Amino acid sequence: MNGISRTLMLTIDQISQLTGVRKSTLRYWEKSFEDFLKPARTPSNRRKYSLEDLDRVKIIKQLLEHEHLTTYGVRLRLGELEAATQGDNPRRQGRFKKIGPGPAPPSSIGKDSSIQ
Repeated sequence: MNGISRTLMLTIDQISQLTGVRKSTLRYWEKSFEDFLKPARTPSNRRKYSLEDLDRVKIIKQLLEHEHLTTYGVRLRLGELEAATQGDNPRRQGRFKKIGPGPAPPSSIGKDSSIQ
């Protein structure tokens, strides 16, 4: 990748147009997948997305729309992808926090094993 590509930054409008994902959805994904999608901010607090961020948005869209994963499932898959890439690129190590197990699956909520 050349120097221009590494420093190219895109606005939320541009990301939305390139991916077909609404700006409100991008903002929501930023909160839902904060360990994976964290665009830079300008001094005036506007989002600036890198080409790496663009790729991440495409991955999230693929996982949600085509693989029909839940938000929890997407977080798990993103954690797996991040772990797999750590060995490939030492500069990426430690970039994302580990994703914990999260809440119990809905099938076990409210069930008490002591009740017969």
